[in-house]
This record gives sequence, structure tokens and C-alpha cells, in this order.
Amino acid sequence: MTDHFDDPREVAAAIDALEPPRLLVCDCDGVLAPLVDHADDSRLLDGVGDLLHQLATSTPWNGVADDLNVAVLSGRSLAGLAQFDFATDVIVVGSYGGERRSRDPEPLTAAESQRLDDLVAAAEAACELAGEGAWVEHKPASVVLHVRTADPESGQRALDSLAEAQPAITGSTAHHGSNVLELMARPTDKGTALQNLRRDEDAATVIYIGDDVPDEDAFAVLGPDDLSIKVGPGASRAFRRLADPEAVRELLAALADLHRTPPADR
Repeated sequence: MTDHFDDPREVAAAIDALEPPRLLVCDCDGVLAPLVDHADDSRLLDGVGDLLHQLATSTPWNGVADDLNVAVLSGRSLAGLAQFDFATDVIVVGSYGGERRSRDPEPLTAAESQRLDDLVAAAEAACELAGEGAWVEHKPASVVLHVRTADPESGQRALDSLAEAQPAITGSTAHHGSNVLELMARPTDKGTALQNLRRDEDAATVIYIGDDVPDEDAFAVLGPDDLSIKVGPGASRAFRRLADPEAVRELLAALADLHRTPPADR
């Protein structure tokens, strides 16, 4: 069965029709930036950063302030998101909601610090099992095994081994993604983070755009008046679907046009 992808302009029109104030939340990798083998090499598509800034700051045609707020919600740490240089008007949330730009994170407890040490040891052991091309990413409250550039069979064995070891580390949780496995010393997820953003921004409706397994947690907390958008192929609970980050850029450009143009002039 071939996945059906929506026209970005039609999705933009659906967003424009939602009840304000609206909150537009995007994942980063695979949504605003094409997926690459190594996270440090990732870059936003040309123009995407400017479009997010424009949507976050421009006055809509109806003159209503705060009609649309814009946020990025990523599994990356804030340090990992810094390379994208998002405008200060864009809300940036990292580590599945564990970090938020311009807010001090809550320090790990002694128990969480010990848990993180145990998770790091397990991830490093699995990385050795995966062999060349695998690497371990360290975050403030989690650790991630990446096997995208490892031998496929060895990489999958390493992921399976780490997934089996994780439940023995009491209090930890895991996020499975495409060729990655993240182990959390302090449980967080995108669903909880999205609910917190909705509350903080007092949004009547929320739009979430994501591409990977952890984004399903965000899709799951959206209601019938909200809009969920999956990027790329694969099973998803999302209501709408876009082909790739280029289609997301087209959606953002179309939404920016609608945002500033009165209906009579469209």
C-alpha cells in the first residue's frame, strides 16, 4: 500500500481555519531539517528558520495579537538544538520536554544521577557490540545509542541488547526511534511536553508536526479540534500526512501567506 500525502497548501488552509489562539509545534530532525547520518551535520532547509520567525512575530491580517505561537519540540538537548539558531521569538523545547530555552532545568537528584551513570554504561557496552559507525550521545538526563551508520545487522543486535537491558535499571524509560534508542534517567515524553506547552501558551488549538516514533506520544494527546501531521511514510495516528521536510517548508510558506492576507484577497 502506498502512503497518501496531502497537499501542503491544503494543510495550511486547515491550520488557518483552526480556532485561535493557535500553537504550531514542530519536531526538528526529519521535519524542519532532512535526516542525516550524524546529528552534528544537520541543517534547517533554506528559508525554514525565517518562516518560523515570520509566523511567530508577524501581525495577522485581523490584527489579533498572539493569534499564532510557534514552538520547536525535539528529543535533542538544548545544546544540540543550538546549531539551528532558532529565532528568540520561537519557543524551543529539548530533551522531550526536559529542557526549555530561557528556563533553568531542574537538577538531577542523586538517584537520577546514579541511574544515568548506569544507563551510560549500558549504552557504551551496546555501542561496542554494534561496532564501527555506532556512537553514543550524552544529554543532561539521558543517553542515546545511534547505529544509523553501523552495520545493519550488528546495529540491530546492539539496539535489541540495549532494549533488553534497560528495564533492569529501575526508574528508567526508553524512546525507540529510527536507528536510535534513547534511555531516560528522568522520564519525559513529547505528549506530556505538548500538554505543558498548550497550558503555558493558553492555546485553544494545537498543531503538531512530527516524523518518528516518539512523535506518536504528541499525536496521542491532541483532541478533535487540533491537527496532527505526520511527515514521511509509515504507520501513524496522525490525521494529516506530508511527504518530507520540503513539503513542510511549503506548508509554512503557504501558512505565512494566509496569516497576513484577508480572506477576501485570497
